[in-house]
Amino acid sequence: MEPISQPEPTRAALTVAGRRLSYLDFGGPGRPLLALHGHFNEARTFTGLAQALAPVWRVVALDQRGHGFSDRPTDFSREGYVHDAAALIAHLGLRRTVVLGHSLGGVNAYQLAARHPAVVSALVIEDIGTETDDDLSFCLAWPHRAPTRAALVEQLGGSARYLTDSIREYPDGWGLAFRPQDMVTSVGQVNGDHWDDWLATDCPALLIHGTQSDTLTAEHAAAMAARRPHTRLVSLATGHTVHETNPTGFAAAVRAFLDTL
Repeated sequence: MEPISQPEPTRAALTVAGRRLSYLDFGGPGRPLLALHGHFNEARTFTGLAQALAPVWRVVALDQRGHGFSDRPTDFSREGYVHDAAALIAHLGLRRTVVLGHSLGGVNAYQLAARHPAVVSALVIEDIGTETDDDLSFCLAWPHRAPTRAALVEQLGGSARYLTDSIREYPDGWGLAFRPQDMVTSVGQVNGDHWDDWLATDCPALLIHGTQSDTLTAEHAAAMAARRPHTRLVSLATGHTVHETNPTGFAAAVRAFLDTL
């Protein structure tokens, strides 16, 4: 049997409050799934997942505000992130969408469901809790520009392996597709207690926990699943970026959950 060829995603954009929001639409005839990345990342991080879910699911992945090819906003508020996701769903005319989010994107996903329950049919939350207190100030030491890609990677050190999709060439050298200070500002807006948002809906949900994560503990993940109806917990032996560390296991867990919808 010939393998099914995967089409290249379409890069498109919409304008929200005068800002450009860029997204990747992996296309196909399948049911819609909106994917929201974490800090430092962008839509391309879900390419492997989109290929694994096709053609049953059509993945649309957003470059969230201040990330990737989307414009910088004037703020990184909770309301702003949620409004952007809702605007993309409306722009594409999607109905009853599954929303998947990693880290920052996970909080955005369950807050989107809490504020716009009519547009979200199910949730997939990757390694983020309902009580967050993260510190991204370490990224302020990352270089703004370097003369070559190799030089930038060298200066980024061990962090470079998490930033592959976000490395860009600019007229004045090589740099990242976000501003580190924006990430510090953004995570400051994410930090807090979001139990009310998590418990505001009871649509089917999958919570994926990386057992070696330094962001979500096993105890907190178990409490999230126990307290919210219709929530399934899957744990995989990875760190925080489950979809990158174990793409096959992550895709299998997501696909098994989606098959129940």
